[in-house]
Order: sequence, then structure tokens, then C-alpha cells
Amino acid sequence: MMIVRAAFAVVCLLSLLAAPLAAAAQPAGKVRQIGYLDQGSAARNRPYLEAFRQGLRDLGWVEGRNITIEVRFAEGKTDQLPALAAELVRLKMDCIVTWTTPAALAAKHATTTIPIVIGFAADPVGSGIVSSLARPGGNITGWTHLGLELRAKYLELLKEAVPEAIRFGVLWNPANQVHKPSLRVIEAAAQRLKVELHMVGVQDPRELEGAFSTLAGKRVEALVVFPDGMFLAQTPLILALAARSRLPTMYGVKEHVEAGGLMAYGPDLSDMHRRVGASLVDKILRGAKPADLPLAQPTRFELLINLRTAKALGLSIPRSVLIGADAVIQ
Repeated sequence: MMIVRAAFAVVCLLSLLAAPLAAAAQPAGKVRQIGYLDQGSAARNRPYLEAFRQGLRDLGWVEGRNITIEVRFAEGKTDQLPALAAELVRLKMDCIVTWTTPAALAAKHATTTIPIVIGFAADPVGSGIVSSLARPGGNITGWTHLGLELRAKYLELLKEAVPEAIRFGVLWNPANQVHKPSLRVIEAAAQRLKVELHMVGVQDPRELEGAFSTLAGKRVEALVVFPDGMFLAQTPLILALAARSRLPTMYGVKEHVEAGGLMAYGPDLSDMHRRVGASLVDKILRGAKPADLPLAQPTRFELLINLRTAKALGLSIPRSVLIGADAVIQ
């Protein structure tokens, strides 16, 4: 049973979230085409797509009536993203929506004219996706989950949950352009906390078992898994390996915890898809220019803890951590 202890709210710029009046007519005579490019898997990421679809319906855009959505999942294979982005460009989409930094960069490299709405980009400025959050420029707008800043918080919360641990592992993907700068952020946090950090890069699912063997060899006591489309696609395997290694693990996506992971911290991604992503697409289809639409940002984040997993690990989560949790699975 999940006990929700604090309502999770995302407040973005009013200009981005202001929905048109219900009576506003859609542009007549043309069915608009939306491309949806996702680094992850259909099985794991479809709830985000459905949230996006619901947001569009709330704004009057209905598939089969005034829009079509061409969906492309890379199934965690980051190297497939450029070809999938090029395919959407050839199909002459009116707008392309992306999920994760690698997908955003693939779309950016594929077109400079079709409007792009990015989502779940940790550091869109540092990654070279946009010029700035306030003035993205070019053909791109969207939303960021401020993931780069969250990397330190992952380690801090995990250390609070496992206070006796001094050796922490980090699972990251070298194919994800934002993960390398993320390492610098979490390394600085490790220095402040006076803990050891052992980082293992994995960009192919076949490398995961070897990565956990490497972490075991380093006698790692707890693990941080950076958010990544490939990792999300491999949720069952990662959870099984973490359980077998008896590693308390912090994730950046709540779906890991709902599937049996220990902890997660971050924004409500489905809500961002539904409210922000759909709102931006709506504005673009009505004539707004992406360069004029600032990137939206979440202002609150939620901490989820799975007490069933903690019990299986023989771990007692300190009361101070539980009090700060927004949701507890028990």
C-alpha cells in the first residue's frame, strides 16, 4: 500500500501553463502531425506517453480527429536515436517531442526548422540543446527536471538512509551526454560527505551484470543509479542485480521504486508530460515560436521509499528520512 503524505505540485511559468479557453477552436482543415521520440522502452515509458496524450486531449487535440502522433521508442538503444529522429523529419512532423537528453540532441541534429519540445533533459544548456532556459533560441523549447543539481541530493539522501555506509557506487551511462558532468557534481558531494565513490559506466545492457560484479569487488555498500532511458528499460534486471548484491539503491525515477527499488527522488514526470509538455505543443500548434517559450522547470520534488525492499535488505530507514518522504510503500 502506498501512503501519500504530501501533495506533489509542479508550478511552472504561468505563461506556459495557461490553457486556452475550452471554447477556443482548433485550427481548421488540417490534421497536425506530432512526432514522439523516446530513448526508453515502450513497456516502461508508455505511461509518460499516455500522460502526454491526456494533456493534449484536455486541450482539445484528439488523435484521429485533429492530430496524429508518430511514436518512436529506441528501446534503450541510444545509437538508434539519430535514425529515428531522421525518420520523423522525413515524415514532415509539425512538432517533435523528445524524452531524455540523448533524444533531444538527436532531434536537434536532425532538424533546425521543425519545432522541438524536449522533456526530461537534465542540463539542456550545458548539453548544448538550448542557449538558455529563458531564451532557448532556434526551434527548441521544453522542460528540464534540473537533474544535474539532483545528483548531489541522491547521494545525500542515500547517506541519510544508510548512515553507516562509506563506500558508494554510481551506475552511469557514457552514451548519455549529461552523465559525465553529473559525475563531477556527485564527486563534489562525496567529498563533502567524506565517503568513497566508485563509478561504473554501462552503455549496453549486456554490461550490467559485469558492472555489479565490479561494484561487489569494490565492496560498495550502497548505490546511486543515474536516470537514463536504457536503465529504465532494464528496470527488472537492475532491480534483480541490486537485490542479489543486497545494495540499498537510490534512483532518479519513481517507477524503479514502484517496481521494487528502495528509494527515488525527483519530479513527477507524468505530470510534467501532461501539463507542461502538452501545453507547449498546444502553443506551438497554435502558432507560437519555440524560441519565444522559456523552458519550464519543476519547483518541487518527491522522495519515495519502499519499506518492503528495506525489510528485504535488513535495512532500518531512520525516522528522520521517513518523515521527509512524500510517499512510502509498505
